[in-house]
Amino acid sequence: MKNAGAPTVLFRLSITILLTVGLFACSSPPPKSQASKDKPTNQPNDSQLTLFEGSLDATDESGRLIWRVNAKTGRYTKEKEIGQLESPYGELYQDGKVVYQVTAEKADIQQNGKQLLLKGKIVAVDPKNGVTLRGNELEWRPQEDLLIVRNQLNGSHKQLVAVAIEARAKTREQKVDFFGGVVANSIDPPLRVRTEHLTWNLKQQKLIGNRPLQFERFKDNQVTDRGKGDAAEVDLNTKIVTITKNAQAELAQPPVQITSSSMAWNLNKEIVTTKTPVRVFHRTDNMVVTANQSELRIPQQTVYLQGNVNGVGQRRQTIKSDKLTWYLNNQQVEAEGNVFYQQVEPPLSFTGDTATGNIQQENIVVRSSNSNNRVITNIIPEEPQN
Repeated sequence: MKNAGAPTVLFRLSITILLTVGLFACSSPPPKSQASKDKPTNQPNDSQLTLFEGSLDATDESGRLIWRVNAKTGRYTKEKEIGQLESPYGELYQDGKVVYQVTAEKADIQQNGKQLLLKGKIVAVDPKNGVTLRGNELEWRPQEDLLIVRNQLNGSHKQLVAVAIEARAKTREQKVDFFGGVVANSIDPPLRVRTEHLTWNLKQQKLIGNRPLQFERFKDNQVTDRGKGDAAEVDLNTKIVTITKNAQAELAQPPVQITSSSMAWNLNKEIVTTKTPVRVFHRTDNMVVTANQSELRIPQQTVYLQGNVNGVGQRRQTIKSDKLTWYLNNQQVEAEGNVFYQQVEPPLSFTGDTATGNIQQENIVVRSSNSNNRVITNIIPEEPQN
């Protein structure tokens, strides 16, 4: 039974007839035995096959075009409603407007006009937003508002260049989904994204991933910083990468690794911000600081940490406070609020309101801002040796 809501697709064949196989019906037929002998059994019936030069059009029930394909040569099978065109140029229509302009080596029209299938070195261009999709197979499903390009897929735009196994474009929504081995290179900011599924929202200028992603940031064609997460969004307009699940950033300079459940990475301002519990690890000095939230300013090589701050140096010296400013270039720290410092050798600890100094060199000055509150120093005696 025909779907009441589905549009009726009609074909109009506008062609200049070069040769109709049935034309030979006017000639004197050969002897019966000879005709049977010479005619290959796998050839189509003469009444079904037409060779032509012109265009194949498909329209919906209201008479609006849903595609038009022009070709210099081609074949059309009337009973099966299948067209095969050589070196075609096509226009795909949605709501009466051209949404893609397509060229290919060969075009096949199948399934009673409900979809258009193109094969062989395809180039599809969206004239509205400048997206170009290249591949070896294209499928247009106008009733689903869906364009599929697969098989060595390559997409390009002034904002982005991407490769994948397949791309699925929704013309009305202006979205392109890339699937399988996706590698997307953003032009500005210079960023590479690797994942298995990436959604490109052209209206919002965003890349959205809901599977594990890897990021590589470039400067002078060299990878400077890396990041990864299980879900993320790249805003190509604001140049901000927001990793929303299992976030990690690894910077070359300063040599630190930041781990948190989520983070925002402003590529233009070079600031990494976390609003969830965070771990900052300095790879060279082997120092770790954890806190409830943080902000790393990369050009200044400074980390601002807040809430349950706990820092541990390479000799197990520790500092705890409500807030901590960590200068990564010289390992100086400024702690504020409920400061507690402890070191193993020599064994001692301090408590106070503020502290400044170098944890790695175990050179810390603890102060109290109130004269009524004195700095408390605890000297921890060593355990007697047996």
